[in-house]
Amino acid sequence: MDLRRFRALHASGVSIAEIARETGHHWRTVKKYLAEDGPSVPPAAPARVGTQPRVIDPFVAVIEAWLRADVSLRGSVIHERLVAEYGFTGSYQRVKMFLAEARPRVAFELAGEVDDRLSGLHRRFEVVPGAQAQVDWGDEGSILAHVGIGKVYSFHMTLSFSRDPFSCFTTSTDMATFWACHRAAFSHFGGCPGSIVYDRTKTVIKRHVAPGMAVPLHQEAVAFAEHYGFVIDPLAAYRPTGKGRVERQVLIVREHVLAGRSFDSIAGLDAAFATWLPIRRAQTHRTHGQIIAVRADIDRAALTAPPSAPYLVTDRHLRRVGKDCLVSFEASLYSVPATAIRAGQRVEVRADIDTVAIHAVSTDGAGRVLAR
Repeated sequence: MDLRRFRALHASGVSIAEIARETGHHWRTVKKYLAEDGPSVPPAAPARVGTQPRVIDPFVAVIEAWLRADVSLRGSVIHERLVAEYGFTGSYQRVKMFLAEARPRVAFELAGEVDDRLSGLHRRFEVVPGAQAQVDWGDEGSILAHVGIGKVYSFHMTLSFSRDPFSCFTTSTDMATFWACHRAAFSHFGGCPGSIVYDRTKTVIKRHVAPGMAVPLHQEAVAFAEHYGFVIDPLAAYRPTGKGRVERQVLIVREHVLAGRSFDSIAGLDAAFATWLPIRRAQTHRTHGQIIAVRADIDRAALTAPPSAPYLVTDRHLRRVGKDCLVSFEASLYSVPATAIRAGQRVEVRADIDTVAIHAVSTDGAGRVLAR
């Protein structure tokens, strides 16, 4: 519609009607643009911004409520929850565009800051199906403090080949609980991996040693691994990225399951993970490029079947009997029969996940039961 280029023809005597026939425009339009004071550009249509309802508008209040509960909530998590819980039909980009405007505003209202630090680089490694799993604890803090539970921890096991996850929540990280969570994970996956990667935690190793030296393993960890047929692979010193698969899983569960929500019990936390797990397994993993559930079928098929009889780990401690026939263990006092002991005698306290038993010390390790 660039009619100004016909000004030379019009100046040489070509009529406006002839130029209109040549260009296919109305003669009034030709006259308007060939005038000396004619407009330099065609007229612009009025802006449509704000004239059409946005797909995200009915969900603005919900999103802002989530952001006020946790301003760092990820856009992918918000889109996932909108689709699953509210029937949202818009794309992730719509949510992302809205968050670009809403997040700074909500953060300013809350006077908070979003911590988005980048992690370091590491060497990637791959494993064959069923060969490896990784284990880690997550500290979920006082998420249940309002119901009288001061501290909550999350246990995580991830199959390295498929990234198939398992998580459960506890109020303790002691040895009995730690290995009970393993039994629950093996039952969830339907088998045991060839090896499991751990941090150098006291429930796995007896003491810390210098890099390059053989790591002394805890006797109960060795017995548990022998019973279930896997190899303990303690992480090398100063190599935190050696179990990045489960480290990432801790954050994913925290962001997708816990963030911006409130719970009243450990059972509620476990149920929330179980509800979210099918969503996670239906996703295509960004690293291996396959649906997690499809790849997990291959991974689980390669696992070793667990033994029929479970191995119950017992945490053992030596304690001295007081003159009042009481034994102190984990901030509690337990009584033993006065006729079976003497003051100052050493006894062995054996604690599993729900029982504390006090045994007499013997050379063969059997030791008769003094109290349970």
